[in-house]
Amino acid sequence: MGREINLKSNHNMKFTKFFVCLLVLASMVACGSPKKNEAAEDLPVALQLYTLRDDMAKDFLGTLCKVKEFGFDGVEFAGLYGYETKQIKHWCDSLGLVPISAHVPLADMLADVDKVIADYKAIGCKYIVVPYVTEERRPGGELFYQMVEEIRAIGQKAKEAGLVLLYHNHDFEFKKLENGQYGLDYLYENVAADLLQTELDQCWVKYSGVEPTEYLAKYAQRSPVVHLKDFFQQGEQEGDPYALIGLNENEKKSNTAFEFRPLGHGVQDIPAIIEAAKAAGSFWLVVEQDQPSMGKTPMECVQMSMDYLKSLKK
Repeated sequence: MGREINLKSNHNMKFTKFFVCLLVLASMVACGSPKKNEAAEDLPVALQLYTLRDDMAKDFLGTLCKVKEFGFDGVEFAGLYGYETKQIKHWCDSLGLVPISAHVPLADMLADVDKVIADYKAIGCKYIVVPYVTEERRPGGELFYQMVEEIRAIGQKAKEAGLVLLYHNHDFEFKKLENGQYGLDYLYENVAADLLQTELDQCWVKYSGVEPTEYLAKYAQRSPVVHLKDFFQQGEQEGDPYALIGLNENEKKSNTAFEFRPLGHGVQDIPAIIEAAKAAGSFWLVVEQDQPSMGKTPMECVQMSMDYLKSLKK
C-alpha cells in the first residue's frame, strides 16, 4: 500500500512539474521571447545532454525545461535514465524540443542493435551515434578493421529502420594508418555514405591539429549534425584530456594546459565553423561541453554558450 501511494505521489509530482514548466514557457512566448533560438540563422541548435548529465540524473524533466528556456531547438541524448521512451517523447513534443539524435555506446549496439534502434525511433530520433570507441577499436588497435565492419552492419540496420547512423570522433581517429591515411578517413571511405554519416566534433578535430572548417568542407553533404565545442589550451599538453571526461580513470585528472570552455570563451572560431556547416549542407548544430570550467556550473556553461550564439546575431 505504501509503495502504491509513493508511486502515485511521484506521478503527481512529475505532472505538477511538467504543468509548471509549460506555464513558464507559455509566459516566455507571451512576453515576446523567441519560440526558437536566434542563433546561427538557418541552422537549429540542439544540446548534447551529456553536458548536463548530473542534472539529468536528478531531474530529467526539469532539465529539459531549462534547455528549452535557454532557447535550444532540440536535444541529443546520452542515456535515458530509466524513463520509458513514450514518456520522453511526450515531454519533448510538449516542450517543443526536437529529439534529433542519441549517443549510444558501441557495446550496446553490438549487444542488441534492434532494441537500440526501436527505442530511439520511438522517441522520434532521426540519428543514432557511435560516440566513442575503446582503445582496441581505434586506428592501430587490433580490432580497428573489425570495428569498421561492425559499423557497416549497424548502419545497414539503421537504414532499414529509417534512421541514420553517425560517427562522433575524438582526436585518436586522426592517427595515421600504415598507408598514411587518417583512421577516420579510412572509416568514411570504407563504409558507404548511405550507411554512415559524420558527426564531426570540432573540438577534437582542432585539438588533433586539423583545421575544423576545412575538414567539414571535406565531408560536405555528409555532415548532417555538427558538434560545436570550444576549449582552451596553453603550452604543452600535460596528462590525459580524456581523464577530464570521466574516461581513462587511472590517468592524471588535474590538467592546467587543457579545459573545455563555453562557446566563445576558447580558441575556436565559432562563426567560421557555423558558416562552414551551412556551406556543407548540415542540418543541426549541437552544443557540447564535456566538463564545466571557469568556475561555472554545467547549467551556467550551457547558458553562456547559447548567449554567445545569440550574440552573433546582434
